[in-house]
Amino acid sequence: MNVFVNERAIETDAESLFALRDRLKPDADIVICNGFPADTDVPLSDGDRVVLIRRGEIPPVEELEALLMARHTPGVHEKVRNAVVGIAGAGGLGSAVAVALARIGIGALIIADFDIVEPSNLNRQQYFVDQLGRPKVSALADNLKRINPYVRVEPHQVRLTPDNIPAIFAGVDVLVEAFDRADQKAMLLESFRLAFPQKPVVAASGLAGYGPANTVITRRRGENFYLVGDETSAACPGQGLMAPRVGVAAHHQANAVLRLLLGENPEGDVA
Repeated sequence: MNVFVNERAIETDAESLFALRDRLKPDADIVICNGFPADTDVPLSDGDRVVLIRRGEIPPVEELEALLMARHTPGVHEKVRNAVVGIAGAGGLGSAVAVALARIGIGALIIADFDIVEPSNLNRQQYFVDQLGRPKVSALADNLKRINPYVRVEPHQVRLTPDNIPAIFAGVDVLVEAFDRADQKAMLLESFRLAFPQKPVVAASGLAGYGPANTVITRRRGENFYLVGDETSAACPGQGLMAPRVGVAAHHQANAVLRLLLGENPEGDVA
């Protein structure tokens, strides 16, 4: 039969998963079959995807990408590795969305933000103390490359305007809106949707404070437009932005992007 082992197609007469392991990598102490760790031996089927890992071993470059994606649902990586996602804003939402998408093996991220990393960002944004003072987009690009060296990151340290939005995001399959201010959100959405009416946008509104996480949901708000949040919890004096709820919203956005790329409807995702 024909199976994939660490993403290499091989032909084998081994009839079971552990027999295959014993033949190819007997010192492997992690065996994953079709995205799920195997604790007991199971029969092999044609087309199975098997990953063999030895704890503590640095895998060869040609196998690393496959091992990074070993726990994916089968078929997902093949679809997302060629996708391009735009992220407008690299703060609490944008940086967390970027990390999530890098971890699922997205092909390319185009990230735009004019700002630099400062101390008050670190309570919710995906940066480190030693990155204070650096442009957010370049610091984030470095962090993403450490997570997944196979993702292509195109950083733009610019203030987005109606004039540059179409050029910067022309090549994306999906755009993530990750701004703070309502007027910036409206400007981005109007400019992008005017230029690319058929491309989906995943935006966010209502994620401040420490209210119930389950009130953050994903709703369809128009043709190719999805909105994440509770639509009421705005940042204001007495109600700040903190990592847990910002992270919930960001991961809703990332999951909506994934579902769109897989041809699924993201509406109704509940935390």
